[in-house]
Amino acid sequence: MSGIMLRAEGLTRRFGEFTAVDRLDLEVERGTLFAFLGANGSGKSTTIRMLIGLLVPTAGRIEVDGVDVIRHPRRVRERIGYMGQKVSLYTGLTLLENVEFYGGLYGLERARLRARWEAVRERFALRESEGERPEDLPAGIRQRAGLALATLHEPRVLFLDEPTAGVDVHSRGLFWERIQEETDAGVTVFVTTHFLEETDYCDRVSFIEAGRLVADATPAELRARFSDGYRVRCALAPEKLAAALPVLRAAGFAVEAGPPESAELVLRRPSLEGEALEALRRTLGADAGLRIEPSSMNEVFRRLIQEAGAARREAA
Repeated sequence: MSGIMLRAEGLTRRFGEFTAVDRLDLEVERGTLFAFLGANGSGKSTTIRMLIGLLVPTAGRIEVDGVDVIRHPRRVRERIGYMGQKVSLYTGLTLLENVEFYGGLYGLERARLRARWEAVRERFALRESEGERPEDLPAGIRQRAGLALATLHEPRVLFLDEPTAGVDVHSRGLFWERIQEETDAGVTVFVTTHFLEETDYCDRVSFIEAGRLVADATPAELRARFSDGYRVRCALAPEKLAAALPVLRAAGFAVEAGPPESAELVLRRPSLEGEALEALRRTLGADAGLRIEPSSMNEVFRRLIQEAGAARREAA
């Protein structure tokens, strides 16, 4: 189902004279994977607490799945799942006992809870861990268990606050597979992360700086605006070079390095989609050994922050 799942308008939160979030507008489409990024102290955590109904805004409005969050915070909590940076599993209880406790909080009847847990347990590979206490589990399994519990009541929106913090690269990859399965099933996922390369999994990315939204775009659009875009490397025989270069330049490619004889042709383009990608493949052919290297998201956000800081200083 298309449409807007989450909408915030003029969202503001002040603590005394300090403005943590300043007139923030935000829209998240249903069934998408949305990244919300910001440095420590940017207002990111304050925004999330308002979106899930734990903190009342100073001004503005929030709607999640058609529910006014400010007027009906309890109603919206029935529709959302939340997993914080520290997985909320109770020590001293086994994982299965945690499941039973959370099932009661979610109002799941015993038969439904049993059926849901059986499905979730298998999907997250937790069968062998359900008799263990959380404090005895490796970090990767604890994170999987946290996501499993957040999805136990089949929420329409998942809020995941740095869900892969503290786990190894392999576990992070598996974790993102589970997250993408949620969006494939129609769940809207709102995620924060300090691993900027993870934003490539997302449909859209927003960035908050000093309480204000400074970017809201797809990963490809952010690369086109805040980096040198894509570097394309290929092996091109000298006789093909003269014919290929005019076509590639007309398609918007800049030549970063061109061999006089045989080595490697290196091209640059801010974005690489649709007709540009087709022109590249058509002109160079299948035997060119194409290697496409996108600018890293670390580079993108470093430049974004620099530009946002310069704009803020100019306005001041």
